[in-house]
Amino acid sequence: MSTSGTRPKLAVIVANGITGDSRVQKTALAAAGAGWDVTLIGRGTTKKPEHSWFGPVKVVRLPVANRMERRVTAKTGRGGLRARVTQWGISDGAALAQLRDAHRAWVREQTTRIGYLGDSSVAEVTAAGMKAWVHARRSAHQFRVRAYRWEQRRKSAEPRGNWREDWPALLDLDLAFGPFIEELAPDVIHANDITMIHTAARAAARLRARGLTCRWLYDSHEYVAGIDWPKPAMRTAFPAVEAEFIGKADAVVTVSPELAEMLRADHKLPKTPAVVRNAPIRGVVGEAAGRVSVRAACGLDEDVPLMVYAGWIAPDRGVATAVEALVHLPDHHLALVSGRVTAGLTELQKQATELGVRHRVHVVPYVPQHEVPDYLSSADLGLTPFHRIPNVENSLPTKAAEYLHARLPIITSDIKSMSEFVRTHGVGEVFTAEDVDSFVAAVKRATADRELLRKNINDALLTEHSWEHQSQVLLDLYTEISGKKPGAPDEGPVWNAEERRVAGPKAAVVEQLDRDWRPLSATPIKLGLAPANFAGQLAAYATAITKERDDVSAEVVKHRAANQKHDYPADVYIDLVALRNLDVRLELVQRTVRRYTHLIADAFRPVFGGLNGNSIEGDLAALRHHGIKVALLAHGSEVRNPEMHRERNPYSLFLDAPDGYEEELTRLATQNRRIAETADLPVFVTTPDLLLDLPMATWTPLVVDVKAWASDRPVMERKRPKVLHAPSARWSKGTDRILPLLEDLDSRGIIEFQLAEGVSWSTVRSMMMDADIVIDQFAIGTYGTFACEGMAAGRPVIAYLDQESLDACGVVPPIVNATPQTLGAELERLLDDREATAQIGRDSAAFAREYHDGTATVAALSSFLTPR
Repeated sequence: MSTSGTRPKLAVIVANGITGDSRVQKTALAAAGAGWDVTLIGRGTTKKPEHSWFGPVKVVRLPVANRMERRVTAKTGRGGLRARVTQWGISDGAALAQLRDAHRAWVREQTTRIGYLGDSSVAEVTAAGMKAWVHARRSAHQFRVRAYRWEQRRKSAEPRGNWREDWPALLDLDLAFGPFIEELAPDVIHANDITMIHTAARAAARLRARGLTCRWLYDSHEYVAGIDWPKPAMRTAFPAVEAEFIGKADAVVTVSPELAEMLRADHKLPKTPAVVRNAPIRGVVGEAAGRVSVRAACGLDEDVPLMVYAGWIAPDRGVATAVEALVHLPDHHLALVSGRVTAGLTELQKQATELGVRHRVHVVPYVPQHEVPDYLSSADLGLTPFHRIPNVENSLPTKAAEYLHARLPIITSDIKSMSEFVRTHGVGEVFTAEDVDSFVAAVKRATADRELLRKNINDALLTEHSWEHQSQVLLDLYTEISGKKPGAPDEGPVWNAEERRVAGPKAAVVEQLDRDWRPLSATPIKLGLAPANFAGQLAAYATAITKERDDVSAEVVKHRAANQKHDYPADVYIDLVALRNLDVRLELVQRTVRRYTHLIADAFRPVFGGLNGNSIEGDLAALRHHGIKVALLAHGSEVRNPEMHRERNPYSLFLDAPDGYEEELTRLATQNRRIAETADLPVFVTTPDLLLDLPMATWTPLVVDVKAWASDRPVMERKRPKVLHAPSARWSKGTDRILPLLEDLDSRGIIEFQLAEGVSWSTVRSMMMDADIVIDQFAIGTYGTFACEGMAAGRPVIAYLDQESLDACGVVPPIVNATPQTLGAELERLLDDREATAQIGRDSAAFAREYHDGTATVAALSSFLTPR
């Protein structure tokens, strides 16, 4: 055996994104703690490899293309005479849609011609012939469409008996992972799950062909032949690839004795696979106690009965049974620990709403794998309500051991291994799978006997089902198959490691250090502001707050489209595309909950990037749990009531909104107003009109840098004054209602009209400084950031202001109030009395200094910015 000072290399490979796969993460940490040089390799979501560190473990996520999948699909789609006939001229679904539209257009043209014919006998004969021709063509077209669709269904439904063609995505995985593994040249490859078995086998064989020694083991997490795969091709491909390569592995491990025996028998293995149960790390249980709590994340008191389900959500997991049972368990609540929004989770929420129990179903976020038992321990019962399918009958699910270490009695369906374990050790209750009445009875028994059941979760049971105990089997296997024994490590396993990224030039999270506010530091109040930063208002708020308050430091986070210009400053920019990545969302959680004491959540958007839904509501439980004081900030259309706005505003932007916009906005605004009314949080609005939509809110005036905008350039001294209008979107500013007038005045040489569209904020600023009059909006009824900037620059501003909005805030700005009909007269008045117009500019600058330099805004926020 090798005992040299060079650490042997281990590659732990898995075809998922790594985050949330506790078995894979703990495997890597155990091996690194034992002295192996470990690289953990998973699947990425970007076009470039992503690198990070997980404690002492190097982590790489690789991009995976779908070229082989596309090639096989295209090849099989063209193959055979029948396929060539049924799909002739139709390359894909888009081509089919074009063919159908072309046919419809032809039919409409021919039937129109029939209608043009007169009433003569010749016309009747001609029409009859044309109708017959149209009927024949229609029948032929329908037959062709049906034939194409039949071939597509046959092609997708019928496996071909070759896993390379049935599931070519496996080849794409090998093309992505294989070259990287071979360049790494590990001594041992640990292949997790069926999707990596072929890659490990091929990489090891290719390394051996180069004269290098590489051994590999296959870690079977599930009984592949017993899984109810969603597609027929998967049902043949995955068992086939396992059968082809399992016998070539230097070792096989799996998760239960029952599954080990089934694998040995199915594949006639010379040796029964080793068993390594997935189990929590006992040595860190209790370290996070009091800091993480699923009960606190749900916002529930200690005396409220709480059941928890932690794990993948799919129909065969049986969680729907638990949701339906809540109807008959009126005191119980259910927590679902979920890392992302899935179709299964959405369906459960819909079911809960229909049953009237949605308020007792709580979706709470993941925590790092080493904190899971402490997180779950504040619940009362742990659930494994699985349906009886072969894949789950023969092993204990991961969550079972996590529930045990959380000291939770278990409610399990009568799946074989799990129910036998619960009954043998007396650690829970068993119910009949998919039987709601049986589930309800089991919960009632366990709730009544909870303390007795907990006593049966003893030290011997926890030791056996701990990762420290289970992982030793893996460490011994690595040495056995490779002949390499690492030297003594510098320290033991770092079980509580958390992943840290190696930032690159195109990292998903980009930090921007150019700011005018006090960056997050050791102040009593650490304020986060996220995620929209509309018109740079979060940056302006942060600047104003930290200028006025020495006890506050701040961080501004903006979620933005990848191609969006970010003229407006922020500490951190996060691409919306990157937010689809679960790792990025979880990184946001850590950035937020571990660093902020206060959070201003603007536009009601989720601060965790959609981890808990599409609004801030889903994130509130986690924020409350971590003691973060939250305030909601509204800017406009995300809470504005379109119907009420049209009633009070004859020029409402909703009169000109794009098709479907008002309906979508009505849905969004209704949801957000409900959140504001029920969340019991301070609510602030940036414009006065929103006080009509959110009467409980406080007006925190828009903030502009009045010193930066101040200008000593004279106003109204040109013969042709410059008039500036800069719509972000024409329909939202009423631009088309006033444009003819302004263009006419420009053509007649009365004004020099400047329309700033599609230009950067810095360009608009430069144009503003040189303008004589600023035209804002004629569709909203209030004044926004552009008007504030114009006033701060000492420019007279014209806009339409509705009286109700002015009355709501009790402040009247020196804005020239005009409608599209009176704009011409107001401009004429301003041009006739230029000194009075210049005075309006000076009054505007004074108003901006009084209300919009940030002082009034900070004062309005003072009740929120108090120590927690």
